[in-house]
Amino acid sequence: MASPDTATTPAPTGEGALGATALVKRFGDREALRGVSFEVYPGERMAIIGPNGAGKTTLLRLAGAEMHPTVGTVDVLGERLGRVNLVELRTRIGMSSANLGLRVPGDERVADVVVSAGYGLLGRWRERYDATDTDRAARLLDALGMHGLAERTFGTLSEGERKRTLIARALMTDPELLLLDEPAAGLDLGGREELVSRLSGLALDPDAPASVLVTHHVEEIPLGYTHGLLLREGRVVASGLLDDVLTDEALSETFGLPLAVAKRRGRYTAWAR
Repeated sequence: MASPDTATTPAPTGEGALGATALVKRFGDREALRGVSFEVYPGERMAIIGPNGAGKTTLLRLAGAEMHPTVGTVDVLGERLGRVNLVELRTRIGMSSANLGLRVPGDERVADVVVSAGYGLLGRWRERYDATDTDRAARLLDALGMHGLAERTFGTLSEGERKRTLIARALMTDPELLLLDEPAAGLDLGGREELVSRLSGLALDPDAPASVLVTHHVEEIPLGYTHGLLLREGRVVASGLLDDVLTDEALSETFGLPLAVAKRRGRYTAWAR
């Protein structure tokens, strides 16, 4: 296997997993996104980076088929928003977000939080699951460092354990597109590094789905992420291969202050100049 610094970027294959052209999204008289264009192909992992209010979460909600654009086009897994049933499209997408975590009942078993993704529910009700489903949920939890916690209730988990549970849930349906909204937000250093390590393993797996991760911090970008999209005030500052996007100049423009960025052993860090 190539080292993190020498690993090659997977070549795009087939039609794009996610793309937008001249995308505008308005909420009343406020423009959250302005003329955004980008493309994510199967095999690619994209990090969307920007300050608060940049439009990152709005863009991820569009990618998750939760709403339609105001102007322009958004294509998700070969389907154009506005010409497809959003409910059906969402079954092909795995998503993890803090907002989703707030909606999970605190007394729900961890195993049930994961397995119920098959029905698009947040916990079990009267639906039935076969051994294939429960075994898959158990394997995903183990892969994300949750071994032995399947019988715990969601409300008793640490913040890092909750986030890993939600990522296991996002992977439960074997999605074609994985969306992660600030997965490391609120974690201490140890929790962040544990989660980033797990996400790196997933990103480096050639069989993993195309992925888009939203973050404020370049330190939270896992190994294996290939592309970047920098946003400021709803506009694209830079997009392309990560090493081409994460420059001092582009990052400084994105966050509105002089910044420097460096890469070591495949991971990025930034500081004020």
